[in-house]
Amino acid sequence: MYAPRNGAEWGVAAAAGLVLFGITAAWIGFGGPEPYAAKDYEDCAANARADADSDVDSNKLIIHCSERFAGRRKAGGGYAYFDFMQNRTFDIAGPNPTDDERKRIDRSYMEFLGTQGREMFLAEMAKTQANQEQVDIRRGRQGAGPLDLAPKIPLPVKRPAVERSRPCNDGSLSCSWAKLTATVKNAFASSR
Repeated sequence: MYAPRNGAEWGVAAAAGLVLFGITAAWIGFGGPEPYAAKDYEDCAANARADADSDVDSNKLIIHCSERFAGRRKAGGGYAYFDFMQNRTFDIAGPNPTDDERKRIDRSYMEFLGTQGREMFLAEMAKTQANQEQVDIRRGRQGAGPLDLAPKIPLPVKRPAVERSRPCNDGSLSCSWAKLTATVKNAFASSR
């Protein structure tokens, strides 16, 4: 094995090592094969189909393309981003939304949630009113007004008085259980 003898040889060896390290890091960082050097999803997917050895490899590479590029190329130029939460497409400048475009999409989603929430509330109120009208028709009443949406809560039925049995003196399980529960209740009541 060759060992450098002076400072100049050490410098050349160190420079060569750094260059080799840089090339290796660049190769790993950029992913190596061609599908990862694409400019957008469509290029990446086409390269993945061309370079893959099997359908399984092709699908894995295409999934990776979907992770890297959110937008899809439009026929007339530019890119479109589909937000599945809103079931809506947004125009974007490049293959991935910029920060401003993300903010615009997020604002749109917040508005969508507000509108959807109002619609759900109104639909629930209409459903409740329709159910109340059905109940009124079954009972024979007509014309429950639209403000008569409050549920009727029946009063609790009064229970008959429970006869208290005399204290037990035998060693039965029910007697022991009654004594134990009374002792525990008294202990908790006295600790308050």
